[in-house]
Amino acid sequence: MKLTEKELEIVEILEKDARIHTDDLAKMVQLSLPVTKEIIKKLEEQKIIVKYTSVIDWGKVEDHSGLTAMIDVKVTPQRGVGFDEIAERIYRYKEVKSVYLMSGAYDLSVEIEGKSMNEVAHFVSQKLSTLDSVISTTTHFILKKYKHDGTIFESDDDDKRIVVSP
Repeated sequence: MKLTEKELEIVEILEKDARIHTDDLAKMVQLSLPVTKEIIKKLEEQKIIVKYTSVIDWGKVEDHSGLTAMIDVKVTPQRGVGFDEIAERIYRYKEVKSVYLMSGAYDLSVEIEGKSMNEVAHFVSQKLSTLDSVISTTTHFILKKYKHDGTIFESDDDDKRIVVSP
């Protein structure tokens, strides 16, 4: 769908700050409050605005266990549906946060969250790898987030820096 200049401006502002007050947003895009609210409602109904979320720095929360893994998946596409059917089967698992169709050596990139490496390993070996179309997987664990969805995660003074020696 093609957006008007004002609709695009609203979407870009909301993407950066979903908590902005609608009256402030209206002023920023130089529209009346009712028109701005109507545009937002229309964008939500058309699923252009899908969800409003927060970015949490879980690394700063004590006793929060959990980890994120990125899994590269090579699959055999199915005739008539390509990668869509296997992607849908994968994204329906509760552990899965994101699934992307990729170019390059692997077909899909799957982001999952687990409480432990064992939990992630169990997901990969018992659920993901057993799907008919899956040929192979490569799992990468997120060690530290520096930036996520445009937000820079600032280090505390007492953070341990990750240093890799050559």
